[in-house]
Amino acid sequence: MIEILRPGPLTTVQDLGRPGHAALGVGTGGAADRGSLRLANRLVGNAESAAALELTCGGLTARCHTPTTLALTGAPCPAALDGRQIGMNGPVHAAAGQELTVGFPTRALRTYLALRGGIDVPPVLGSRSTDTLSGIGPAPLSAGASLSTGTAALRFPPTDFAPRREFPDRPVLHLVPGPRDDWFAPEALTTLCADAYEVTADSDRVGARLAGPLLERAIHHEMPSEGMVRGALQVPPNGQPVLFLADHPVTGGYPVIAVVHDADLDQAAQLRPGQTVRFRPAPRRRTTRNRRAHLSMTT
Repeated sequence: MIEILRPGPLTTVQDLGRPGHAALGVGTGGAADRGSLRLANRLVGNAESAAALELTCGGLTARCHTPTTLALTGAPCPAALDGRQIGMNGPVHAAAGQELTVGFPTRALRTYLALRGGIDVPPVLGSRSTDTLSGIGPAPLSAGASLSTGTAALRFPPTDFAPRREFPDRPVLHLVPGPRDDWFAPEALTTLCADAYEVTADSDRVGARLAGPLLERAIHHEMPSEGMVRGALQVPPNGQPVLFLADHPVTGGYPVIAVVHDADLDQAAQLRPGQTVRFRPAPRRRTTRNRRAHLSMTT
């Protein structure tokens, strides 16, 4: 069992989400940075889909009441067990009674803490994830919360460290145009890819609100709500795009000018307020597959 002494700004339980329930108005959700969650689980010998903790801006303090193995991945944070510094991206063995402290990330936004056996909370619609938009799943963690771990662990991997690239200060995300790019002025896609956009403080797991050059519309009347996907760049009437992330709504009534390619969505999830991001067209071989995926949600 692990006891939360200080949760930090936002700590939630996340796994790989609950796909297949959009008809009920429930999104997939799950870890915002799925690659980091998968890696953390592999490092402690869990299935990649096991539930772990997602720390937004770090700041966690927790006490291990039983011996366990843990791993931290994602946004790099200073961390320590009973004051002894521990590293990222490798398994760490914690004794009963030891206190884990995780500081604030030096770059990026979201850090993942996996415990051997996975976080054992009751699943809802097949997932243990917290969906901050719908309120489904366990509530965000608060001081005094106690979490049990499961027993369905696998063999430990034959490595004690998994080096990862540093998160870029000026990330570039690749786009697939549409499905509603024809609702915008002919130069709108060029504008979107020409200049940097800043991530505003009004961003969360639902989406990153961006500030930058206005994206002018050619069609100004309202459109019926249609299906949305993670990575969609929806543009409200103010012309400032919103990049949908893990807890996005399943439908939306503003046109989507483009969709961030799936390969770049983990990087998109690590954008922090004040950071700038640039967009580029995705290579042609990726474009058709991503466009079909979005159109399948809108028909």
